[in-house]
Amino acid sequence: MRASEHAYATLLEEIQLGILAPGAVLGEVEQAARFGVSRTPIREAIGRLVAAGLAVQQSPRVTVVAAMDADDIRQLFAVRRSLEETAARLAAARREAAPAFDALVRAFAAVTLSDADARDDYYALIAVFDAELDRAAANDYLSAALRTLRTHLVRVRRLARDNPGRLVRSVEEHRLIAAAIAGGDEELAAHATHIHLHNALEFTLAALPDNAASEWEPRPPSRRPKGTA
Repeated sequence: MRASEHAYATLLEEIQLGILAPGAVLGEVEQAARFGVSRTPIREAIGRLVAAGLAVQQSPRVTVVAAMDADDIRQLFAVRRSLEETAARLAAARREAAPAFDALVRAFAAVTLSDADARDDYYALIAVFDAELDRAAANDYLSAALRTLRTHLVRVRRLARDNPGRLVRSVEEHRLIAAAIAGGDEELAAHATHIHLHNALEFTLAALPDNAASEWEPRPPSRRPKGTA
């Protein structure tokens, strides 16, 4: 892996996990020393974060991790609703996708959330669901837009991770979406997606700390990258 790719992947994960909190300075000199590389690959990595909206240039020499408040979350979900409902419709229309989503229905039905490892397994399963949704939708532009959106949503989804009630509902909501796609019901697939995203947004906004501009408590790096909530 190229130095800039490694730096980008590491910084991205740290932003998503909250290890690098909103307002944290991404200094080229400090990060170059940390990664043991020159400033050029660090500059490339930070530039990608800025382009993705995960970091902002406060001045010509100062780049910081972008904040995320309630308005940002509402805007993300407005875009997410449009994209994911469309993807669900397209996936349901492709009958060849049915076997993969039948398997996902069974996998969601078997989910347990007994401990941190089980929750990791659930998030990994959602990553599989996302990949199958992208594949079944068969629209490269739609999939690219969803991938960009998901880099931001990982930050939001940390709110749901340790709430058993929300996770149980999320499992069932994903099962229903997968079942609708497997059954070829485009309207039901879009409606089930709409309900899931409505519930996710309502929970997320309710779970924000009083000072919504400052993020929730960060989690330590996990044993593998997370999927989605």
